[in-house]
Amino acid sequence: MKQPVVIYVISDAIGETAQHTIRAVTAQFDFDEQPDIRRHAFIRDEAALLETLEEAKAADGIVVQTLVSSKLARYAKSYCEQEKIANIDLLTHLTKAIEGKTGLHSKEDPGNMRRLDSAYFDRIAAIEFAVKYDDCKDPRGLLEADIVLVGVSRTSKTPLSSYLANQNFKVANVPLVPEIPLPEELFKIPASRIIGLTTTPEKLGRIRRVRLRSMGLDEMSNYSSDRRILEELEFGYETFKKLKCRVIHVEDKAIEETAALVQEMIEEK
Repeated sequence: MKQPVVIYVISDAIGETAQHTIRAVTAQFDFDEQPDIRRHAFIRDEAALLETLEEAKAADGIVVQTLVSSKLARYAKSYCEQEKIANIDLLTHLTKAIEGKTGLHSKEDPGNMRRLDSAYFDRIAAIEFAVKYDDCKDPRGLLEADIVLVGVSRTSKTPLSSYLANQNFKVANVPLVPEIPLPEELFKIPASRIIGLTTTPEKLGRIRRVRLRSMGLDEMSNYSSDRRILEELEFGYETFKKLKCRVIHVEDKAIEETAALVQEMIEEK
């Protein structure tokens, strides 16, 4: 049986950049056995680098490096050329191109990206927030949210919450069901932070029938009936009036377009 491809990720930071690139490339192949990816992070001196390169040589591996230090990058390149090891340097060519174009010089600071990119950590926190407070699992999250989406079932609340979370917004959403009282917290936040989502009865009916069919349920149930859909949409409009919030019709819009409208509305407040 043929041995799997062995790929060594060598980085003077955490090696995340190379990891993403490798996944994107290896996804294009039908391997009998998935590649063995061995990540060696925080390689900051020649001794540690040499030890890793020798291990890669012994395993007949491919080296993928994201070494910010030009000295270490040159060392790895030289070693790999001498030992005939496949070596992919993901940073050096782009770094040199930017230096040549701007006249600036790389700081060669491996941890600089994470220190500067506080937005990365904000985005992770926002994504976790969206998951935690999806479908009003905990109404207290409404008080902390940057944006609160309200609408009946299948008006894209959850995917829109996820998309906006990736834009660093803390988003909670509330499903509107006539039989379930609205959470008190919804009336304790400014209307400017609340966005109502609605659609046409025809569009909502089609989406719900597809949803039921995908779950192996009767697509002609009460959930997708014309009477129930009209009842819920009417309840939605009554709720929007009570909350005095702005409303977006989502029936003819992609998630990206709806998200852009939500951001415009929030910034206008």
